[in-house]
Amino acid sequence: MPENHKITFRTEVREEDLEIVRSIVSSTGFFYDFEIPVAVELVEERLRLGPASDYYFIFAEVNDKTVAYTCFGPIAGTEGGFDLYWIATHNDFRGRGIGNLLIGETHKVIREMGGRLVIAETSTIEKYAPTRHFYYKLGYTLEAKIDDFYKEGDGKVFFIMRF
Repeated sequence: MPENHKITFRTEVREEDLEIVRSIVSSTGFFYDFEIPVAVELVEERLRLGPASDYYFIFAEVNDKTVAYTCFGPIAGTEGGFDLYWIATHNDFRGRGIGNLLIGETHKVIREMGGRLVIAETSTIEKYAPTRHFYYKLGYTLEAKIDDFYKEGDGKVFFIMRF
């Protein structure tokens, strides 16, 4: 990040995050159209139920503009297992290291919540090669793969980060 840009994180979920999340996820070009409302629904559930939703968010803000976020939560029936449901950076802010800082903050919060492992899932298609590289670069390990999961020719891979 250039020094004239101040990045901050917040965990409070606000009503305006409904449209912010929609905008961020839509801008990436990575997600299917049917996935965008799912991302927004998780924000809605958090607003409605608070912590009882088990969806936690961290928003990255650059000069007070929300440009990226993670959504994660504990995995029921595990001791310290967490799913990383979403990590997305607005396309206008990609390539500036925001995702690295955001996932670092997310890992910190997960550890504070008693987390011992994080599962991140993504697609096997070529379009997602940068996403898979991102997880490898952070120290995640490829744990499993399911061919033709999303549709024929589009498999699912599971990356694990252990603390």
